[in-house]
Amino acid sequence: MLLTTTENIPGKQYEIIGLVKGNMIQSKNIGRDIGQGLKSLVGGELATYTEMMNESRAIATKRMVDEAEILKADAIVCVRYITSMVVAGAAEITAYGTAVKYV
Repeated sequence: MLLTTTENIPGKQYEIIGLVKGNMIQSKNIGRDIGQGLKSLVGGELATYTEMMNESRAIATKRMVDEAEILKADAIVCVRYITSMVVAGAAEITAYGTAVKYV
C-alpha cells in the first residue's frame, strides 16, 4: 500500500474512499523513566523514549493501513501524524489520511 503525505500521486487517477486512521496510546515504563530522568540531567537524546515513540508510530500506521485494506484502498494520501498527552505519563500517536482507489 502506497502512503504519501502529498495529495496527488503522479501518473495515477483515483477516487476518494474516505478517512482512515489508527492510533496507539503508550505509557511510560517506571524503569525507563528513572534512567531517562537521569539522562535529562546531562542532556542528549532520550533514546529509550525515541524508540518507544517510533514503535508507537509504527503501530498507529499499521492500524491505519489495516483500516484502508478493509475498504479495498490502493493508497493513502495526505498522511499526517499527531501526538498528544492523554494523561500524565501517557502519549497518544494518531496516524490519519485519505484512502483512495485507483480508477
